[in-house]
Amino acid sequence: MSLLRSMTCAAMLAATMLTPSFAQAEFKLDPRFTDTNGDMVADAPSDPAKQLDPDTLIFAYTPVEDPAVYAKVWQEFLDHLAKVTGKKVQFFPVQSNAAQLEAMRAGRLHVAGFNTGSNPIAVACAGFVPFAMMAAKDGAYG
Repeated sequence: MSLLRSMTCAAMLAATMLTPSFAQAEFKLDPRFTDTNGDMVADAPSDPAKQLDPDTLIFAYTPVEDPAVYAKVWQEFLDHLAKVTGKKVQFFPVQSNAAQLEAMRAGRLHVAGFNTGSNPIAVACAGFVPFAMMAAKDGAYG
């Protein structure tokens, strides 16, 4: 019985170790996007008619229980963004990760802070291009 149990445990361990390689899907951008330079993020549209230039930039941060709280937290950033772009900037409180992703995919959201888990989905499905991450003054993050 002990040998059978050991063999079963060994088989389960081997299966567990192999599972991640089978479970990982190949990363692919949505067909609406191109990646000519191979950096795994969507390129800006080469056709100027397909580039967005909204009068008001819409910003959202990763959803939390009370998203309206972030409107005050991000106000200084929103003011800075308005100053450097010359555009109005509006905070858009989102209720879920899915709502945030869909708003960006549909072109209703222009600048966003996605949570770590949503980043690859936002890149692949919504054309999101990450350019920064939050960190402490000493460079620590997490």
